[in-house]
Amino acid sequence: MKQKINIIQSTCVPLPLENVDTDQIIPARFLKATTKEGFGEKLFYDWRFDKEGKPKTNFVLNNPTYSGEVLVAGKNFGSGSSREHAAWALAGYGFRVVVSSFFADIFRNNALNNFVLPVQVSEDFLARLFQSIDENPKSKVTIDLPNQIIINQRTDENETFEISAYKKHCLENGLDDIDFLLSHQDKIEKWERKYA
Repeated sequence: MKQKINIIQSTCVPLPLENVDTDQIIPARFLKATTKEGFGEKLFYDWRFDKEGKPKTNFVLNNPTYSGEVLVAGKNFGSGSSREHAAWALAGYGFRVVVSSFFADIFRNNALNNFVLPVQVSEDFLARLFQSIDENPKSKVTIDLPNQIIINQRTDENETFEISAYKKHCLENGLDDIDFLLSHQDKIEKWERKYA
């Protein structure tokens, strides 16, 4: 069983940049590993660290003012190559939700498969959320997956978001695709006995 997602309340980490691609999320030189372990340490590596490996103080992940399980990003997050490692890095760092006004389709699917919920909102909602975080870094959002609603707690503004019924069921129940199939093993075996 993976970590279920139902209702998440969290402060946010703001990344108000557009067109953040998967090579920026996880640089290509780190893709040799075949397991998910350790990728959180490499998230946004070239933005987080200088050539000597020292943290860049002007990057948001190195700013102790901001923390939380929710990354709020600019439009077109996750564009570029189809590397699943980008989702591994986000999950490994501790992000459970990414909010943006647009996601690349392959990234969206990779995120969902790795228990990171991509919440797509309108550009107006996103702009006001960035403003809330800027005015008060302790501002929180509520992501209510069962009702598919995101709430900016600072302003009480809310929006609905879309997710496939299948992926919603999997996230709410902590099931990956294999877990889902195994949960229906008795039905599959019954069908096989009937039609084999």
